Amino acid sequence: MELKRICVYCASSNKIKSAFFEATAKVAKVLVNENIEVVFGGGATGLMGQLADSVLAHNGKIVGIMPHFMTEVEWAHKGVKDFHITSSMHTRKQLFLENIDGIIALAGGTGTLEELLEVITLKKLGFFTKPIVILNTDGYYDPLKEMLDRCIAENFMAEKHREMWTFVTQPEDVLPALKNAPVWISEAIHFAAIK
Repeated sequence: MELKRICVYCASSNKIKSAFFEATAKVAKVLVNENIEVVFGGGATGLMGQLADSVLAHNGKIVGIMPHFMTEVEWAHKGVKDFHITSSMHTRKQLFLENIDGIIALAGGTGTLEELLEVITLKKLGFFTKPIVILNTDGYYDPLKEMLDRCIAENFMAEKHREMWTFVTQPEDVLPALKNAPVWISEAIHFAAIK
C-alpha cells in the first residue's frame, strides 16, 4: 500500500514527559524519509509543535488545519505555510480525513481521544476505510486498549472490529503497521451492529 498523506492526531500540551516529544520527533522523521505529507491540527505547542518543527527541520511537507477561533488566540504554528482555516471543529475534523492514506494517533488529551474515537466509529460504519495506528508510548494508551478489548469481550463490538486499529509501542513500528493493516471495506456497516 502506497502512503502519500497521513493525518496525525496529537497533544497541544507542553507540560508532558520528554518521551512523548522524542517519539513525535522520530515519527516525523520516519514520515519525511518516506516522502509522506503530514496533515495535523496546526498547533505550535506540545506534540503538535514538535511534529511540525521536526517535519520542517527535515524539509518535509506538512499541512495545518485549524478552526478560526484558535487562530485568534495565536495557537497556529507560524512556520507551516500550507494552512487551512475552518469555521468549526467539525469542519476541521472532516478536512483531516480528506485524501489521506491513514491515521496516526500520538499521545493526547480529550481532543485527541475524541478525534481518534470518532474516526474509529466512522471506520466501524464503513465511512472511513484507511489504517488507524495508535502509538502507545510509555503505555499511555494501555487503558484505551483495555477499554476497546472490553467493548469486544462484552459484545458491544465484534471480534472483527479489532482489525480497525493497530497499537504499536515504537515510532519505527508505525509505518509497517500502516502498510500492513488489514483491508477494511466500505460495506462494514453490514456487520457494524451486534445482533
